[in-house]
Amino acid sequence: MINKERLLRDNRLCKAIIGLSVEELKNLAAEFSACYLIYRKKNRKDHERQMGAGQKGFIPTPLDKLLFILLYLKCYPTYDLQGLLFGLDRTRVCRWVKILLPVLEMTLGRECVLPARQIRSAEEFFRAFPGVKDVFIDGTERPVQKPKNLRRRKKMYSGKKRQTTRKGLIMTGETRQIGFIPMSKNGRRHDKRLLDKVDIIRHIPPEVTIWADTGFQGIDKQHPNTQIPKKGTRKRPLSPEQKSL
Repeated sequence: MINKERLLRDNRLCKAIIGLSVEELKNLAAEFSACYLIYRKKNRKDHERQMGAGQKGFIPTPLDKLLFILLYLKCYPTYDLQGLLFGLDRTRVCRWVKILLPVLEMTLGRECVLPARQIRSAEEFFRAFPGVKDVFIDGTERPVQKPKNLRRRKKMYSGKKRQTTRKGLIMTGETRQIGFIPMSKNGRRHDKRLLDKVDIIRHIPPEVTIWADTGFQGIDKQHPNTQIPKKGTRKRPLSPEQKSL
């Protein structure tokens, strides 16, 4: 079983295990508890309990439930390992994950800390990135199971990773807080094509500097204040000054 008392005493350990400080965890637990009650009320099915029936895999308190789902998302253990840490069967762990993920999403949405999916104006941009002067854009890929359908497999195949993936974009501010994550697409798509599809560059004010890698060549024509590292070739290698930038 996980030692909850030790976790709540050690701030560094708490951040390492679930990604939040002890104070942040306790503040989030109250809102999480309220959202859990709302979720259960909406999804509860009226039925008569049979004799001897009852919950076999029980997570007692809202704080325990919050620890359960945050640890799952931070460390991503197998159901067997998660069940060992919380004294549950792996099938019960699977059920709890499906229940608590929507509750956590509801909680974070209420706390207004979820990244934006779409940005359609400069006002929405500054709402997602208040007071920002620099934003950083990068593509990210996560491997997925290879589809049996050959056509789908070709669409999801990433030549860069040499496997089937889902590709997404992430935009962060100077404090590394993620403010924009559009829906992920098939791994075959290029980073620049994904960026053009979400159509966010035109909503970023010119006084905000965009930092991106060479996978986004061409956005300097769409935004006047862009920083992209130069790419050297065999015939035109980079100078020491260019390498230092």
